[in-house]
Amino acid sequence: MLIPSALITGFGLGSMYGLLALGFYVTYSVSNTVNFAQGSTMMLGAVLCFTFWVTLGWPVWLAVLLALLACALWGVVVERVAVRPFVVRGSNAWLMATVALGIVVENVVLFTFGKDPRGMPPSFLTSEAFFVAGIKVQALQLMIPIVGLSIAVGLHLFSRRTKYGKALLAVVQNPDAAQLMGINIVAAVLLAFAMSGLFAGIAGILIAPLFTISSTMGTLFGIKAFAVAILGGIGNAWGVMAAGLIYGLAEALITALLGSTYTQILTFALVILALAIRPNGLFGQASVQKV
Repeated sequence: MLIPSALITGFGLGSMYGLLALGFYVTYSVSNTVNFAQGSTMMLGAVLCFTFWVTLGWPVWLAVLLALLACALWGVVVERVAVRPFVVRGSNAWLMATVALGIVVENVVLFTFGKDPRGMPPSFLTSEAFFVAGIKVQALQLMIPIVGLSIAVGLHLFSRRTKYGKALLAVVQNPDAAQLMGINIVAAVLLAFAMSGLFAGIAGILIAPLFTISSTMGTLFGIKAFAVAILGGIGNAWGVMAAGLIYGLAEALITALLGSTYTQILTFALVILALAIRPNGLFGQASVQKV
């Protein structure tokens, strides 16, 4: 039962990694930038949900809604404060600025939320379980991949089948032409960062009941999600989600078979090896250079 159980765990973790990595995909596809505060945004979603629900005693649906709204708004703040001022000058300093902003958020949460990790109280999603092929599976473990894959499908359909989605993709390809066609470049980029924050918030709220909540919980998750985004080919939504599943399954299997001591060593080594063989990612394609 060890391997089947690891596969179920890995599928859930992989879906969460893929969901978090979709935040990198959406900002890169629209603005050719990424939000390195994505991990801290995930943490923010979990902390705010806990605060609204447990500390303040608000209904769980309201706590989730407000936490997701705050994460989306935080994504907008990141774009306005740490990305746009540098992009308009042609500088790549937004790379460090988003990292720094994420560290600021983590320290603010540390001083307000506290340094002691906390756990979400039991709920239907963690107390109810089902048996799949004789293996006990929590409802939350089934919900995470359903939500993650559903968002990936919705994002793919939105970007490829709707005029608004195509308009967003046109922004990064040729901003001047997109603006001449009536596309609001500023609004498109803000929307992309809001979606990025929303995806991170969803991932944080879903994963919070399975881990302890703390100001530093998003750091390693953010690094892994970026690795997943690069591994999948950051411009391919399906590739990013597939890479998340592959990474999650590999991580769970290594932990189950070899122990947690080797988990980070081998999973990141596999990422390096995969990128050495396919520099554009497992599902990415080399960009065409016009001369």
